[in-house]
Amino acid sequence: ATNENLPPNVIKQLAKELKNLDETPPEGIKVVVNDDDFSIIYADIEGPAGTPYESGVFRMKLILSHDFPQSPPKGYFLTKIFHPNIATNGEICVNTLKKDWNPSLGLRHVLIVVRCLLIEPFPESALNEQAGKMLLENYEEYARHARLYTGIHALKPKPKFKTGAISESTTALNVDQSNTSVLNVDEKNAVSGAALPLPSTLAASTTTFTKGGSGPDQQASAVLNSMIETGVSGSAAAVPAPAPAATQKKEGGLVKVQVDKKKMDARKKSLKRL
Repeated sequence: ATNENLPPNVIKQLAKELKNLDETPPEGIKVVVNDDDFSIIYADIEGPAGTPYESGVFRMKLILSHDFPQSPPKGYFLTKIFHPNIATNGEICVNTLKKDWNPSLGLRHVLIVVRCLLIEPFPESALNEQAGKMLLENYEEYARHARLYTGIHALKPKPKFKTGAISESTTALNVDQSNTSVLNVDEKNAVSGAALPLPSTLAASTTTFTKGGSGPDQQASAVLNSMIETGVSGSAAAVPAPAPAATQKKEGGLVKVQVDKKKMDARKKSLKRL
C-alpha cells in the first residue's frame, strides 16, 4: 500500500494532522509516521498510572481504508495485552471505531480514546471473554493477569531526564570549572610572582641591619628601603639578596685579622729602630 490509495485531499489533511501529533503529542502517546504510506499509522501508548498496564509501553496501529474518513480506521494492538476490549489477535473493540465514528473525528481523538480504554475497560462488549468475565467477577485476579502480561510482553518506557537534575549537574560542573580556574590562577601567580614575598624578607633583613647600629649597615638599610619604596621590590632580579649571617661573620673576621697584622708590622718597625 502507498499514498496513492488515498485521495490527495485526504493525504494533505493527514500530513497536517500527523505533523501536529509529532510536534504536540497527546499525553502518553508517541506517533510513528511512515511518510511513504499514510494508510498505516503506528503509535506507542504508555500504560496509564494506577492501572495494571502501568510501567509498560504498548505498540498499536491504525489502518485507514481507501474511503477514509468516511469509514473508520481499524485498530490493532501489536503488543500482547490482557484486556477485555482487545482480542487475542490485537483487534480493538471501541465504539469510536465502530458505530460512533464521525468523519470529522481526527487521529488525535482516536488515539486518546484507545488510551482511555486502558483506564476504563468495557467488559459488556468484550472481545476477550476471559478478561471480561474476570474483570466483572474478581478484579484482583484480572489485575494480576494484566500486570503479568505487561511485565512479559510490554515494552519498557525510555528514561526521562528531569530538568532539576540537569540543572544541579550543570551547577556542579560550573563550580568545578570555577575551582579549576582559581587553581590555574594560583599556579600562574606561584610561577610568575615567586619573587613577590621577597620584599617582606628584605624588610626583615633591613630591620636587623638597623638594630646593629653600624654606619655602613644603616646605609645599606636605607638603600634597600628606597628600592622597596620605588617599586624595585616587585622584581626578584633587581634586588640582591642579603648575605647570609655566616658570610657576614667571616668577612668581619678577615677585617679584624688585617687590623691586627698592621699593628704587628708597626711594632716590628719600632723594634728595628731601637
